[in-house]
Amino acid sequence: MSTTIDRPFGLDAESLGDALPASRPVRPSRPGASGRFAGLDGVRAVAILSVLVFHLYAGWLPGGFLGVDVFFVISGFLITSLLIRERATKGRIDLRAFWTRRARRLLPALAVCVGVSALVARAVSSDLVVGLPRQVLGAATFSTNWLEIAGGASYFDQTAPTLFMNFWSLAVEEQFYLVWPLATIGLLAALAPRLRAAVPAVAAVVSTVLMAVLYVPDADATRVYYGTDTHLMGLMIGAALAFAWASELRGRLADWVTRGRRWSGPLALLTLLVLMLVLSEESPITFRGGFALASLVTGVLVLATVARADGAGRPLRRTAWQRVLDAPAATWVGERSYGLYLWHWPVILIVDQLWLTTPGSAEFAARSLLAVVLTGLAAEASYRWVETPVRVDGFRATGGRVLVALRRLSPRRLRAAVGVGVLTGACLVATIATAPTESATARLLRQNAGVAAGAQAQPSPGTAVTPAPQTWAMPTGDEIDGFGDSVMVGSVAALQLYFPGIRLDAVSNRYVRDGLAAIQARGADTRRAVVLGFGMNAGVNADEFRSLLDALGPDRMVVVVNLYGTFARVQEDNAAIAQAVAGRPNVIVADWYATVAGSPAGLLQSDRKHPSLRGSHVYARTIQQAFATLSERHTSVPVTGLAEYPLPRR
Repeated sequence: MSTTIDRPFGLDAESLGDALPASRPVRPSRPGASGRFAGLDGVRAVAILSVLVFHLYAGWLPGGFLGVDVFFVISGFLITSLLIRERATKGRIDLRAFWTRRARRLLPALAVCVGVSALVARAVSSDLVVGLPRQVLGAATFSTNWLEIAGGASYFDQTAPTLFMNFWSLAVEEQFYLVWPLATIGLLAALAPRLRAAVPAVAAVVSTVLMAVLYVPDADATRVYYGTDTHLMGLMIGAALAFAWASELRGRLADWVTRGRRWSGPLALLTLLVLMLVLSEESPITFRGGFALASLVTGVLVLATVARADGAGRPLRRTAWQRVLDAPAATWVGERSYGLYLWHWPVILIVDQLWLTTPGSAEFAARSLLAVVLTGLAAEASYRWVETPVRVDGFRATGGRVLVALRRLSPRRLRAAVGVGVLTGACLVATIATAPTESATARLLRQNAGVAAGAQAQPSPGTAVTPAPQTWAMPTGDEIDGFGDSVMVGSVAALQLYFPGIRLDAVSNRYVRDGLAAIQARGADTRRAVVLGFGMNAGVNADEFRSLLDALGPDRMVVVVNLYGTFARVQEDNAAIAQAVAGRPNVIVADWYATVAGSPAGLLQSDRKHPSLRGSHVYARTIQQAFATLSERHTSVPVTGLAEYPLPRR
């Protein structure tokens, strides 16, 4: 069967944009002249804005990370459409030309973002460039996702977010760009048009099933989230749609889109936004069909957006919602979506490091607005002076213009320009070469881990946690057991100072259920006063926390330290703690959140979650005051003579 397609997809050459080169480079002079699918810039705008909002504060849009999957579907559809059209119009697919166009589109902006972000981040804090050599290698070799998996990095780690964490999805797309053209050539040669869509459709199903099978609830999901094999469904769904649109199914699809285009597009967009509101990175359903569902909905949105003619080829009039997606503001954001995606995460980390704020405050809103403005400025500069010149004119012509501009400089200015370039390059090399392998927080946790976990009890299933002698006097350190996670690990020295003889059993990345197991293992040896601090990485489940408090019984004095952090679930976790504690007169909450939120300066590590040296002293004082309040509540005797030590400066 012939593979020749007459004006496939109802689109002309202009509609395929930079993916399809014109006979000679022409700079776009008006919206739409860049040749993108009508309306897809608006869909891109939805995608990048959802990711941006999610990374600013996930509480505003818990499933905003699905914007990445929207990009995947668009890329799968566009790239496959390009390859099919090139084969139909030219009789072959020029792989070298395709990969060159992709390099011109992606690499210059990527290189500039890496260089500038690394230098600025290092000037702000060495913690921002932890693991930088691996990140730069990943960016240069299109392997960020696999290198981060191999290096044990975690997308969900609360202690050390990496500077180029967002590059994982670029790596997945770049791997797709390398492999998919070869697969497409094979599919075009071996299968009839009506069968081609089945291959990527099956691949999407396999990827979805693989993600669901490999996902383990309450365990780190980085492997299934980053993996190309487990997160391929969006790209494959987009590719399947492109093959279907280019086959005999096109007429039926076009008629379906025509009949339902007034509601299918808005309904798909609304469904996508609902998914972004209800799905979260902690929800098992997200990994067990959620990503696939979002990708399918995006596929419907893409078809409804790009359709220009019905099954008979008659032009379609734009609907109101298509005009919204074509609006100048949406087009502006969509055209710069690549730069916005590149820059937004490094900018957010840098701004967050310079301006410590508490979510919900006016300062937090101002900080978020500043990050958005800086991201927009960086993306505009990248689009105007890096991406467009190289994409339109190519590496050689752009480099030639730079050389011509340098030759026009006076000798003194030329020497200055060369000197600045050499110095900048040297600083960048030094920044990469000397980047730390762990953050200050991780280093502190590692150093304290032995002491914090040194008193861990070995399981003894036959030993129950017996009631403690009922006394409500202020406990001394040798009457207190501490069970907790990384926040307690980071505060070991201060806790031992304020409570000499305290026995600590704290481990990073600990779940509440692990705390229950530790208390049960301690059994009858559990002291009369207990400090509990869980939930930093794993979150808090009220029922699990009730089980933990039930195990300790009603006679022990129990202080539960709540959470502080800039992550979205902190309010929900603290509400769960309060719910579990309610109605228990022997339990009190040490309000660490209120303590930090009232005056956060100097109390936290660079990760904005774990206590600094000064903060660890305040953390211990908060626990001390909670024990005193609990004692006074039951004895009506004021507690005096509490230990006080000078607070460290940092």
